[in-house]
Amino acid sequence: MKAFFSPDQLLHDPRQFMRLGRIHKPTDRPARVEALSAALADCGVPLEAPPDFGEEALECVHDPDYIEFLRQAYARWQALADNGLQPGIEVLPNLWPYNDRPSSCPPDSIIAQAGCYLGDLSCPIGPGTWTSALRSAHAAIAAARAVCDGVDRAYALCRPSGHHAHVDRASGFCYLNNTAIAAQTLIRAFGRVAVLDIDAHHGDGTQHFFYHRADVLTVSIHADPRNYFPFYTGYEYETGDGPGDCCNFNLPLAHGSGDVEFVQALGHAIKAIGRFQPKAVVLAVGFDTYKDDPLSVLRLDWPSYRQTGRLVGGLGLPLVVVQEGGYMTGALRLGLTALLEGILA
Repeated sequence: MKAFFSPDQLLHDPRQFMRLGRIHKPTDRPARVEALSAALADCGVPLEAPPDFGEEALECVHDPDYIEFLRQAYARWQALADNGLQPGIEVLPNLWPYNDRPSSCPPDSIIAQAGCYLGDLSCPIGPGTWTSALRSAHAAIAAARAVCDGVDRAYALCRPSGHHAHVDRASGFCYLNNTAIAAQTLIRAFGRVAVLDIDAHHGDGTQHFFYHRADVLTVSIHADPRNYFPFYTGYEYETGDGPGDCCNFNLPLAHGSGDVEFVQALGHAIKAIGRFQPKAVVLAVGFDTYKDDPLSVLRLDWPSYRQTGRLVGGLGLPLVVVQEGGYMTGALRLGLTALLEGILA
């Protein structure tokens, strides 16, 4: 198994995000990487730095104007001081378009564009955010390309995460959709790919990327979104549209669900993947499903992650694992170790 991570991914060091009307200390801290790296070492999986694939590799998923915004946003935000304004320590929106979001953002103002391209108040952009997001995407690309080149399994230690990022909008701690980028990379070699997302939160960005396509199956097991982020997507009736009809499969879990309920849903997910007959699989894994995670409403323990590894690994297909959430640093090492033990068994 190969694994990829760039030290540049530590440069993203957010200072704030809003939850329930209060400014909180961020949960996506660089310290998460240390715990995940330790799990890889425990399993004998060395980390490699991904090559620099530049920005062009992102355009298979993201709008070029959005990429340009992310790259320039912090410098432009700081430049507001040249006009006598007093910008905050990070780029955050204070208004959004009042009607349907435009397909482009005509205003030149960084203040207006922050409202177009940042979908909520959990995606501050600081001095290291763009570099970290770019290198996180490179880790996903490197893992996918390794599998395309014949490696059976690869892991992308992606931080910041990606599955809430849309074509042209950041959301939920996510800036570039690493999972979608990995899947799109695999499509070029394998033609037919399944994505299984087991983060506590529905992978709304990933679903939207592939919702109208027949070559990618998206399956998400997550906490019921009726009273949980991202709220507006992740329901059972969302099954795909047009050519993608029946290629999207959501399995929301009641809040408080534990290992039994999760493993039952996992069984349904594995059957759906089997029916789809993909040639490769992307597993988007979040450990914010753990029972003591500060953002979780689920109650999973280590057996769920080990069983996930066994069943997904048991499909016998080329596999890319992309790291998503998980914010209890002390649990990340054990969670990833359990998952890898299942995959490598």
